[in-house]
Amino acid sequence: MKLKLKIWRQRNSSDKGKFASYAVENVNPEMSMLECLDVLNETLIERGEEPVAFEHDCREGICGSCGFMINGVAHGPERATTVCQLTMRHFKDGQELVLEPWRARAFPPLKDLVVDRRSFDRIIEAGGYVSVSTGNAPDGNTIPIGKDTADHAMDAAACIGCGACVAACPNASSALFTGAKISHLGLLPQGQIEQDQRALNMVAQMNIEGFGNCTNIGECTGACPKEIPLEVIATMNRDYRRASSKSHKNHVRSVRPMTEWSNGSKLDIDPHATS
Repeated sequence: MKLKLKIWRQRNSSDKGKFASYAVENVNPEMSMLECLDVLNETLIERGEEPVAFEHDCREGICGSCGFMINGVAHGPERATTVCQLTMRHFKDGQELVLEPWRARAFPPLKDLVVDRRSFDRIIEAGGYVSVSTGNAPDGNTIPIGKDTADHAMDAAACIGCGACVAACPNASSALFTGAKISHLGLLPQGQIEQDQRALNMVAQMNIEGFGNCTNIGECTGACPKEIPLEVIATMNRDYRRASSKSHKNHVRSVRPMTEWSNGSKLDIDPHATS
């Protein structure tokens, strides 16, 4: 196969960047997209040119490191597939492929197809943990968990944090990612200790990072290589509303009207006032 790759090249985060076209010959249809880039980079290095920078690690669709747009589609044309799993047989001989990085304010570009996705890490740090007692590991059957609950939790936990949901969303929302992290912990008994605070903290951090709002378009789940369902966003919204309501009620109860100064004089204060 012969392919023409039109690739976004950007030296660093301050560079404006531009597209550059490359012809790649002798492409094996069984190569992955990343292996095709490896072949291109070998040619560029031999010519003394700068190779194309792209992220990768396991190359088995597990780690979530890889990911970029192919002809305007996150991870390419195949559903439930990362770019490292995408083989070249899904393209036609002589076809032009346009490769560009995730485009979102919360994912600033670093170089070529590489973007900074540490905003996801900060969202996880805000609440992606559970409280456990120290000591020996508890027996696996100590806390019975129903199969439906376990299945829903595992479906949400399948998220690999690649960022395709953000790249596909017209609003650059991370609601699917954040919802998946909140859901898979909150559905299990071990994660329900921090359930309310987790929702408040992770949603707050998501907003701080500059992601857009979710308007239920559904592009996120369509682009997700693990097909995380939209229901996790509903779970996130439910947990957040419940936690916000509890927080407000606790605040109201904690504010007690002062009706008397220390010298005994009375004050005319509304007993229902909150501040």
